[in-house]
Amino acid sequence: MTEPTVQLYSQVCLNRNFPNYQLKQGDIARLIDTVPGPDGIEDGYVLEIFNALGESLNTVIVPKSAVSPLNSSHILSVRSLAST
Repeated sequence: MTEPTVQLYSQVCLNRNFPNYQLKQGDIARLIDTVPGPDGIEDGYVLEIFNALGESLNTVIVPKSAVSPLNSSHILSVRSLAST
């Protein structure tokens, strides 16, 4: 199975939770770079996370398989960023 093509600087959707970053499946981020994985580890994406007002909150690195490109069947929603 091939990974969907994700363009640099495009918005992407997380397809799994990342509790250490307070991110949940379905959250939207912007792809800002790619990083090679160490030997035997999956390559990654550097994502910038924004709040609903467009203010940058964080930059994180996740595996490439953890994101999908947005498409017309997706619908946006809002949730509060829970503190841990």
